[in-house]
Amino acid sequence: MTSKEKVEQLLAKAGVTINGAQPYDLQVHDARLYDRVLSSGSLALGESYMDGWWDALDLATFFHNVFTAHLERQVEPLSMLWTVAKASVFNLQNKDRSRQVGMQHYDVGNDLYRRMLDSRLVYSCGYWSSPTTPAQNLDDAQEQKLDLVCRKLGIKAGQTILDIGCGWGGFAKFAAERYGVKVVGITISKEQAMLAREACHGLDVEIRFEDYRDTTGTFDHIVSIGMFEHVGPKNYRSFMQKVKSLLTDEGLFLLHTIGQTKSYHAGDAWMDKYIFPGGVLPSVAQVGKSIDDLLVMEDWHNFGPDYHKTLMVWAHNFETYWPEMKDRYDERFYRMWRYYLYICAGYFSARQSQLWQIVLSKDGVPGGYRSIR
Repeated sequence: MTSKEKVEQLLAKAGVTINGAQPYDLQVHDARLYDRVLSSGSLALGESYMDGWWDALDLATFFHNVFTAHLERQVEPLSMLWTVAKASVFNLQNKDRSRQVGMQHYDVGNDLYRRMLDSRLVYSCGYWSSPTTPAQNLDDAQEQKLDLVCRKLGIKAGQTILDIGCGWGGFAKFAAERYGVKVVGITISKEQAMLAREACHGLDVEIRFEDYRDTTGTFDHIVSIGMFEHVGPKNYRSFMQKVKSLLTDEGLFLLHTIGQTKSYHAGDAWMDKYIFPGGVLPSVAQVGKSIDDLLVMEDWHNFGPDYHKTLMVWAHNFETYWPEMKDRYDERFYRMWRYYLYICAGYFSARQSQLWQIVLSKDGVPGGYRSIR
């Protein structure tokens, strides 16, 4: 059987046809694609797309079909074994390595994120599925998410909140303005820190350029939105221990993170190389182990389908404003970023990835915690 026939056979399980008429079908421009993908898996699929070897008009549905059929589990090259082996032996998310994702991804350019994200520059899943007032647009969805976080923590005016991985200051600004709290935000991105300080000017907000392992102080509540994906399995337990040490006895910690259905010690090879170096999505088992006999799980909320919708809006914004950015970013970057947004959208719509908000306490909320949606 030829390489092309093997790939055709695999894609048929996902309902995808090579050079077919459906918008999610694979349009192959270079026949070397088949050998390349079979030898190097997901890394080759992404790099060959960046090289222009193939296209799909509807990338999100293509990936949805691929992940629903679990094709990624049927093409695991030897190179992936080396990635897993490295992650098992080395701490790929130590303090020195953690700076890399800040420089490579979050410092790529504030102009890009201003065009792609909402007006608050919130780079995490919006909350579209509120049972009371469903969001109508991205700004609404992000504001409802930020308010949901504040309500779940039960924050009160005058309290001090730590925001681990504060991004461009969206949560810090919202919480300070709407709830009258003091916020300390930390980030490992210099570009984020600079813009966050501008956004929060005049508010009771302190933005620190620092690793969470270096943070000191005591806080009434702690929040981490879209940062835990960079912590790494070898550091999950120490991360939770650090949170506990910074939290008052009566305080709550809200962890907002992407999660996946199986435990891994390394991330996808293409994503690791081009988008989130060292990034790994946690599983339920890994989160559970990290808090075992350490923190009390008060609430676990999954609204993963909302991330598919968020990503599709980001992708639409990126495509819409690309003509304004293409003088700074080349065509290869365009294809890389497009691939990133749509592969993530497909992963969420296939329900292989989830979005969790987990509320944790030190010793349990007296009388019980009331879940808020």
